[in-house]
Amino acid sequence: MSAPTLSLPTTVAIGRRRVSVELKQFFRDRQSALWNFAFPVILMVIFGSVFGGQSVAPDITFARYFVAGMIASGVFYTAFQNLAIAIPLEREDGTLKRLQGTPMPTPSYFMGKIGTVVIAYIAQVTLLVLVGALFYGVKVPTTATQWFTFVWASILGLTACTLLGIAFSVVPRTGRGAPAIVSPIVLVLQFTSGVFFVFTQLPHWMQVFASFFPLKWLAQAMRSVFLPEAAAVMEPAGSWELGMCAFMLALWSIIGLVLAIVFFRWAPRGTN
Repeated sequence: MSAPTLSLPTTVAIGRRRVSVELKQFFRDRQSALWNFAFPVILMVIFGSVFGGQSVAPDITFARYFVAGMIASGVFYTAFQNLAIAIPLEREDGTLKRLQGTPMPTPSYFMGKIGTVVIAYIAQVTLLVLVGALFYGVKVPTTATQWFTFVWASILGLTACTLLGIAFSVVPRTGRGAPAIVSPIVLVLQFTSGVFFVFTQLPHWMQVFASFFPLKWLAQAMRSVFLPEAAAVMEPAGSWELGMCAFMLALWSIIGLVLAIVFFRWAPRGTN
């Protein structure tokens, strides 16, 4: 009688388990997890309270305009910023080196990171839209077209920012120094991409600078979801340019994938 064969878990199954592990680690640090969700809401409350009643266009308050930008920023926070800071910390304390030495397939590790990013983004967007709808007159999308745009913009934005966060994680030499490098980049792109200010009111050179990066196009796509169609005239081209938004986000996804494959490291620089 032959001995029963043992079936090993698949890469996807291990990836699902890795998502569970990553989520537990994420919420175990309660202060970090709370700040991750609270910071965008705090910014919304501050800017909404100071500028919320001002109109940026007929029937469009600054608060409605701002919420669309903050949802785009939510992608940047949960994907690019979190990964570009968390991975260097794991590399520095030896977590990545230990994981590399286990039988776990490499894709499963990244599935864990991606799954955590997606779940955190859904929770953050839900919170932002809820606060915006209750206190600042933000309207939830009502048409199939708006929801379709929201879904593809979220998927492409998360893909681009996640891959870029993984790729950028090699830049900080130490985990402790990662926030000092990553946070200013996020702030600069927020200020120049039409998150804190109406994009067309920024200096022309800032608009040109922002157009090279994904956050500008993600914020523009989100404005098409949460603002009325008439608001498209406020964009530089006088339209939402959704085709260009999708193209730029897809392009940055490809760039991020190439950079992540080429430059990602399991061990700190200077070690074997």
